[in-house]
This record gives sequence, structure tokens and C-alpha cells, in this order.
Amino acid sequence: MSTIKIHWKKLLVLFSTIFLVFQVAGSFFFYELAVKRGPKEFLQGNADLEVSEKTLELYTNGDWKKWVADQEFESISIMSRDGLKLSGYYLPAAKPTEKLVILTHGYLGHAKQMGLFGQYYHDELNYNIFMPNARGHGSSEGDYYGFGWPDRLDLIDWTNKLVQKLGPKTEIAYHGLSMGAATVLMASGEESLPSQVKAIIADSPYQSVYQLFTYQMHRMFYLPAFPLLDSTSALTKVRAGYSFREASALNQVRKAGIPIFYIHGMSDTFVPTENAEELFRETAGEKELFLVPNANHGEAYALAGDAYQVRLRNFLAQHVK
Repeated sequence: MSTIKIHWKKLLVLFSTIFLVFQVAGSFFFYELAVKRGPKEFLQGNADLEVSEKTLELYTNGDWKKWVADQEFESISIMSRDGLKLSGYYLPAAKPTEKLVILTHGYLGHAKQMGLFGQYYHDELNYNIFMPNARGHGSSEGDYYGFGWPDRLDLIDWTNKLVQKLGPKTEIAYHGLSMGAATVLMASGEESLPSQVKAIIADSPYQSVYQLFTYQMHRMFYLPAFPLLDSTSALTKVRAGYSFREASALNQVRKAGIPIFYIHGMSDTFVPTENAEELFRETAGEKELFLVPNANHGEAYALAGDAYQVRLRNFLAQHVK
């Protein structure tokens, strides 16, 4: 009997060691895969990111790209609270105005890609525009992706910088896409949000980083979230300073007093439409929801066309004077 007990103890130690090694190795693997700065080959050929020919044409050959190339943007930089040099691009409106939009891009993107929206704000709505590179993206420093959580404080610091530049009467709209949408929502519930921020537009947001990764781990790897996602979150807390559960847009909008306009594609399989619907239901303040039929992730602007612009213009007219 004593021999059997010894064998069971050895097996238990062996299995515990194997489990621990698997957890540690898996945590580093998924951190490198999703959070660490660098190319993300696992997204190449992902069916959930396939878009229509119309969308692809707009993104790759739309006249907004030439518009961006032709503008004389002013390069602005700030130092983040944790010592990263962040960069962004400012363009004044054609006519003097106190209206400003800050446009925040998606995961693996960069600032000037938001010229897709910037052209409309600048040329049609006469807004000053500012497009920042999120930490870890473009010419901004950082060796990890924040998925909106540390970026929310960077956004607030950018806002204060621009208010200082343009004056305290500046009225500001935040407009974010995907990760950028999560960023503006995560900023919405902060007590330090400047009073100049009058409206938020969140196009294709996710509820939280933990919820997003739970969905993607099951979708891509057929794995449950627990315990591997939790150990990856703990590693991210050590390396990048935030955990997946605390990085919650849902918790933030429950505290938000700023009007929020949610936009989402009804055929989004990368960040399902239910994300925006739940965020909309839980938002404390004034809110609107615009769901676009047949649109996959980030496609709403391309497919809704004039309807997107009309809804956006009407929302802004109510809140940014």
C-alpha cells in the first residue's frame, strides 16, 4: 500500500509539473502572439476579417488616401505617464472653429489610416482633426499593445495637450474604430476626462479584452479561456502593466456621462454585434445605436455610405456646438 501511495504522489507531482510548464509556456506563447509588438501572421487569411470588394477598394484605393498624402499635418508628440514617446498628427480646419475630433485607430493600424474618417470631418464638417498613434503602433514607442486600456490615459493626455494648444473653449468628439473604439469607451468613464469632450463615436467596439480573447481563443484554437487566458493576463500585468479583466469598456460606460454613438456591422464575426448591443444597454448616459446589415468587422462606413455620414452628422450636431 505504501508503494502505491508513493507512486500516486509521484504521478501527482509529475502531472502538476507538466500542467505548470504548459501554463507558463502557453502564457508566453499567447503573449507573444497577441500582446507583444510585432507582425501577427495568425490574422493573415482569417476568414473573420474578410471584407467585401467594395470595402477593400475603399480601404486600399479610396480617394481619402491621396487626401491624407496631400495634407500638411503638424507632427505632435507627448510623453506618456510611463515614459513612452507617443506621436500624432494634427490638421486645422479650413475655417477657424472650436470643434476638434480625435480619431483613434484599430489593432495593428496606425494614425493616418483614420484619414478614412478624417477627410469627412475636415472637408464636410469643418473640424480640426487629430490622429494619434497608439502605443506600440506607428511611430509611437512601446513594445506591447494596450488594447485600449493604457491607451485611454494616453488619449486623455492627448486631449489636455490639444486643449492647451487650441484653447479651453474647444469642443471635442472622440471617434474610434475597433481597438480605437474600445479606447474611447474606456476613457469615457474616467473622472479625469476633460470637460471639453462632448461626444463619443465607437465603431465596432469590444466589451473587454478578456471577453474578446475568450471569444478568439475558442474561435481560432478551440480552447477554453480558463486557465490559460488568466495566466496570460497575469503575465501581461507584469510585462505591460494591465490585466485583461480590468481592461473593460463595459465597466467604463456604466459610469460614462458623455453621449455615445455605437456603430456595428450586423455580420461581424471577429467582434460580434452583441458587443455593441450590450455596451449600448449598459451605457449610463445618452446613447444611440446604428447597426449596419451585411457589414463585417470595421465595414460599416464602407457599406452604409451616406447613411453612416447622416447619422454621424446628426449625432454630432446635437452635442458638439
